[in-house]
Amino acid sequence: MRYPAFLPQNGTIGFVAPSFGCNISPYREAFDNALRLLGERGYRSELGPNCYAGEGVGISNTPEKCGRELTEYYLRRENDCLISCGGGELMCEILDFVDFDRLSQAAPKWYMGYSDNTNFTFLLPTLTDTASVYGPCAAAFGMEPWHPSLEDALGLLTVKKLSVSGYPLWEPESQKDEAHPLAPYHVTRPRLLRRFPDRDVSFSGRLLGGCMDCLVTLLGTRYDRVAEFAGRYREDGILWFLESCDLNPFAIRRAMWQMEHAGWFSHVKGFLIGRPGCFGQEMMGLDAYQAVLAVASRLQVPVIMDVDLGHLPPMMPLITGSLAEVSVKGNDISIHMSLV
Repeated sequence: MRYPAFLPQNGTIGFVAPSFGCNISPYREAFDNALRLLGERGYRSELGPNCYAGEGVGISNTPEKCGRELTEYYLRRENDCLISCGGGELMCEILDFVDFDRLSQAAPKWYMGYSDNTNFTFLLPTLTDTASVYGPCAAAFGMEPWHPSLEDALGLLTVKKLSVSGYPLWEPESQKDEAHPLAPYHVTRPRLLRRFPDRDVSFSGRLLGGCMDCLVTLLGTRYDRVAEFAGRYREDGILWFLESCDLNPFAIRRAMWQMEHAGWFSHVKGFLIGRPGCFGQEMMGLDAYQAVLAVASRLQVPVIMDVDLGHLPPMMPLITGSLAEVSVKGNDISIHMSLV
């Protein structure tokens, strides 16, 4: 696994928009404030041409322009790392215009984002053997005050910390809108981990995963080299972290079935499942827990659910591709990532 150099003090953060940009409220105001706050911490900013664009369908610009921006800014020496402006809907369409061959030969660089950015955070390790960060997008850094999860994310990029833990409260409903673009996470509900089997457990493996909505779109395409990746790291095993945005319980169950039958869960050592967008929803007797466990329980590995990951913040930032040790004790979870 290739690990990038960390963001140095007074370094330059590059911002790109391979999915949605920050052209409308409240994202524009939040992004502008993020640039100001990061600047006050000594970091310079380099903005790609699509950061404020809104000409695309489900993404900031045309697939060609988004793919070209992502490739160019990953290869540029003028920035030290990249943070995506935001998530979106159709980042998969830019992949034909991303030059993965050049990226695999270039010096590795940290890229951070989540949701639709799974299309890059997942493919960097599986296609180019380069680690990435599944973590918050740029506009989140505009909130005031920062949630501890944002300090954790910046800490990963600057190698101030390689361990993360769960947060005591999470946000069931955001208060950020056009009138309140800088609102912090509205965390009101206590975290409650679901453990299967229900006992304290420690396990390890290579972190791999992201948003299931995106993963099942990649599955079976020419970008799907998961079986090869899992085989390459079979001695470590794979620790899957998964979360979903728009999938209902039946869609989650179908996605788990599809990934299993595609061989993605070969050498699996455990599952970390984030709170899904359908949290609390039940359809014809099926909820999100059974949607996952229908497949995961057959694999006889630990399954930890309602973890701080994904679309119901806060989220623990994770280094995709790193060798991680997970410890779950009661309602507490800690993850230590080793760059080996």
